[in-house]
Amino acid sequence: MHMTTDTTTDTTTDTTTATASAVTMQATQTTQAMAEKTRINFVKTAPKVFRALIGFDAAAREGLAPALVELIQIRASHLNHCAYCLHMHTNDARKAGESEDRLHMVPVWREARHFFTPQEQAVLALTEAVTLIADGGVPDDIYAEAAAHFDDEELAHVLALIFTINTWNRVALSTGKVAGKDER
Repeated sequence: MHMTTDTTTDTTTDTTTATASAVTMQATQTTQAMAEKTRINFVKTAPKVFRALIGFDAAAREGLAPALVELIQIRASHLNHCAYCLHMHTNDARKAGESEDRLHMVPVWREARHFFTPQEQAVLALTEAVTLIADGGVPDDIYAEAAAHFDDEELAHVLALIFTINTWNRVALSTGKVAGKDER
């Protein structure tokens, strides 16, 4: 009889957990659908601003290796919890030949340094410092390490790209963009 009670309890717990998961998923989907319907379409509502941001982004990328561009955009999107941009940029990175191993290691790059070159490590650290700037600015040692890997113009482009992805993350998050619905 004791086994029957445990089995019944396990079945009830499994059913309760499954129901809670389904309710949570449905609530998330409903919230995302509502955000899509109730938030502005930034492209249509502010086309001049959108075009300016596209121009800033294109200018920032100039002269930077595509793999480096995607690492910056992926890391900032992780930090900003922007699923829309993270989905977009991990797919772009894959199309450009980035390995799954490296993509999986971006959020934990400090513990997996052997996956990244010293230049990429410096860029990832700088991306974190600029993205989380309110937590203490950009420390001199992080800036100096990045500057050691780039000339002044390249470093300016790296910084500009970090600025643009942080802006894109904020646009996507505040206008309710949904991951997997790439509108480019």
